[in-house]
Amino acid sequence: MRVKAAMQSLIRTIGKTKELDPAAEKLSGWVDEATRSPAVKNALSGAWLGHQVHPMLTDLPIGAWGAATVLDLTGADPAAARRLVGLGILASAPTAAAGASDWSTTIGAAKRVGLVHAAANATASVLQITSWLLRRRGHHGAGKALSLLGLGLTLGSSYLGGHLSFVRGTGVNHTAFQPAVRRWTDVGADADLAEGARTRVMVGDVPVLLVRLDSRLHAISAVCTHAGGPLDEGELGADGCITCPWHGSRFRVDDGEVRRGPASVPQPCWEAKVEDGRILLRSA
Repeated sequence: MRVKAAMQSLIRTIGKTKELDPAAEKLSGWVDEATRSPAVKNALSGAWLGHQVHPMLTDLPIGAWGAATVLDLTGADPAAARRLVGLGILASAPTAAAGASDWSTTIGAAKRVGLVHAAANATASVLQITSWLLRRRGHHGAGKALSLLGLGLTLGSSYLGGHLSFVRGTGVNHTAFQPAVRRWTDVGADADLAEGARTRVMVGDVPVLLVRLDSRLHAISAVCTHAGGPLDEGELGADGCITCPWHGSRFRVDDGEVRRGPASVPQPCWEAKVEDGRILLRSA
């Protein structure tokens, strides 16, 4: 209980430390510039995968470094341990890139905690790189000690990452708990929605973006899956995609698919039809 209380107190302190903001904003700007290309952003955000790629990648360096430490502590083959340390180093690069892409769109306390999380991981990687070099030169004792220290720092940083994901809800699909509406629901007059227009309507308790394109009705959830941004306030492009005004995620309005991250989860779609001049919607 004391450990938990101490960690939670530390996280609260980090979240309130506004002195971290200048460094966080500068680094975030560099990340945004590096991920400006939709192809890069989609690759790092996990739009191609259907959920964020960073949490999945973290298993690789942690697993490799953890296995290396087990070999170190049991006196097993030092060459195998060095190879595992090297594998973890290689895996840490794409893991860090994906994490930085996700982090750059956070704000406030989450951004500050994320910055410390990243700094701790970067320090751990430096320790592991130094360990690998020492092992290669035959200094196995020093290499083992640095790997153990680096692994401990990585695990501590993982606690911060878990806090961001499971306590703060960073990266969680913001439409995950929207209820399905199985009955057709009247949301307005068909004559009120002009060609190329968009509007926000409520289907029960769920906000829905309703769009008319090429004389067809399209409806997707109006809450951006990435961070809950209001899609109805975004820009509707000629390509039939809506851009979230908060972080620039783009979705096709006909099927909700992600065209550009940071979103990785498609928007839920809704069925639409017109009866007696009224627009009716229900969950797809």
